[in-house]
Amino acid sequence: MDETTPLENMLAQMERAQEYARVDPGIFERLKYPERTLKVTLPVRMDDGSVEVFTGYRCQFDSARGPYKGGIRYHPSVTMEEVTALAGWMTWKTALVDLPYGGAKGGVICEVKEMSTDELRRMTRRYTEGIRRMIGPHVDVPAPDMNTNPQVMAWIMDTYSMYEGYSIPQVVTGKPLSLGGTPGRVEATGRGVAMITRKVFDYLDKDLHEATIAIQGFGNVGSWAARLLAEMGANVVAVSDVTGARYDPDGLDLRSLLAFSEGGGTMEGYPDAEFISNEALLELDVDVLIPAAVADVITTDNVDDVRASVIVEAANGPTTTAADDALVERDVPVVPDILANAGGVIVSYLEWVQNTQEYSWTLSQVNADLERRLTGSFDEVVDAYHRHETPDLRTAAYTIALRRVATAHELRGLFP
Repeated sequence: MDETTPLENMLAQMERAQEYARVDPGIFERLKYPERTLKVTLPVRMDDGSVEVFTGYRCQFDSARGPYKGGIRYHPSVTMEEVTALAGWMTWKTALVDLPYGGAKGGVICEVKEMSTDELRRMTRRYTEGIRRMIGPHVDVPAPDMNTNPQVMAWIMDTYSMYEGYSIPQVVTGKPLSLGGTPGRVEATGRGVAMITRKVFDYLDKDLHEATIAIQGFGNVGSWAARLLAEMGANVVAVSDVTGARYDPDGLDLRSLLAFSEGGGTMEGYPDAEFISNEALLELDVDVLIPAAVADVITTDNVDDVRASVIVEAANGPTTTAADDALVERDVPVVPDILANAGGVIVSYLEWVQNTQEYSWTLSQVNADLERRLTGSFDEVVDAYHRHETPDLRTAAYTIALRRVATAHELRGLFP
């Protein structure tokens, strides 16, 4: 396994892009560090009457271009360093797709599968109280992430609103439709991954129809990417979750698989496809590999066995810096996470704009705006890749993002 952390990977990606971005050294030094990070202690009354103490974080990385924006995740592996890296990636992501936001991220160390709905609600409200002085509709706007959903966003919105004394739907995005959510937000990240996959095939002058695709991760993002790519004519041959992967070289029956997994929560016991390990899925001989689970899954330990022709990063930080080097050496195109999974934050922005204006848009309007922004950003990355002769698409994407954030800092100046 590579001896680097997600934060070290992000900083290495920035350093590589600096050769082409040529940001002022003083500003570049500022861009390496978050503006603030809060750690909160969350005592929660459990259903059995006991009190369990959880730990939560909120990192605000950069606000030069606008309010902080970033999700909240519930997972046992959450650390301060992880949320710092994710907040940094959000900074570069929002800049790359040219949204008037900075980057933030939050998380609570917990195991959602072992908690009841009432326990999650109490923990969420306590976490919201802990970070509420940091967030606000023009300060920091959270959204769903790993193991959080519209219901969690509704609890956060309600808790924040109760303290303020009136309803403030624009304090979070990814809400239920009846509380000011926007149609298309739930599937936005997966839809964006599908759009970008189609776009990279066009760029490479290849036909997506009947292309074989393997997706590591079958949560919200992976499952939506799978069904939408199938609708585009691609052949999804493998998907996975924590129980392992399901593989059919002739193509999975996604309708059957989705019905099965939604009924039981996982794919464990699904009978109509071959069982393989998550590790084996990464090594399948397919046209496209989409890592859509967690960070650091493509490393120096397995990169030589990765046989996909194209990699589209739906997860945050799934490829380590050392593995990136190997893929560049083999001329395997990698669409970086800050572009490939930006659909969620784009539609979150559209939801925030609608809430601020107190005006709603149709699903077709939202999806059209998403496609315009995302495919336009892809074209900008490809242009930067050729114009600056960067080694890969990731470096080109970071070159654009660094310049945009640095320009905002330069124009605003250093306070005081």
